[in-house]
Amino acid sequence: MRRLLVINPNTGQATTQRLKSWLSGMLAEDVQLDCITARFGAPYIACEASHAVAGHALLDAWSGYLQETGAQPDGILIACFGDPGLFALREASACPVSGLAEASFIQAEQTGPFAIVTGGVRWKPMLQRLAGSLGFEQQLKHIEIVEQDGASLLADRDMALRVLSQACARAADTGVKSVILGGAGLAGYAADLQANCPVPLIDSVSAGLDLFLQARMPAAQTTVNRFHTNWNSLPGYMNKR
Repeated sequence: MRRLLVINPNTGQATTQRLKSWLSGMLAEDVQLDCITARFGAPYIACEASHAVAGHALLDAWSGYLQETGAQPDGILIACFGDPGLFALREASACPVSGLAEASFIQAEQTGPFAIVTGGVRWKPMLQRLAGSLGFEQQLKHIEIVEQDGASLLADRDMALRVLSQACARAADTGVKSVILGGAGLAGYAADLQANCPVPLIDSVSAGLDLFLQARMPAAQTTVNRFHTNWNSLPGYMNKR
């Protein structure tokens, strides 16, 4: 059995349940899915500050999971379209790590320039920076932001489909080859929106799972799970191993 650890770095349990339900229906028979939620931070990441805290919460959730379960995942998926803590966890984890954004970028670039549709007005510069740091700045041609944040889009499906359909059409009109629908809480929405979008829609959660199933996650940088420094005033399991 291969074990995929999905970490929701938001504190919203509804998002974790959405992820678990959607991913469970697409698992291969030889894959075990573990989904965990950050114990502190924002219910849904929507700004630089909540993104920064989520990186800390991600590391805490990962190290606590290892201590409590003794399990060794075969891959870790950061279930936030913004991949908070990606580089830090990749430095510390003995297994491959990716996030919803990176996985979507990897899938989208196969067909050419792409756009992003997501919720939350503060996300645009954050995603531009992430795309640049991951080497996708040339392929990412457009970011279409809807005013509603991910939590609102998850809570009201009818409203979400209406505003996202319009946003996807605008994004497709920029001449891209595909549009990424980004957000953990938006898992499954792409299938409902595809009929009204003239280019392929990429579901960021499905892209993350596909990257794991196809063994295409970037390789682990270490063979031992460990931090490289000791911490003050944090749980003991977060100290250097």
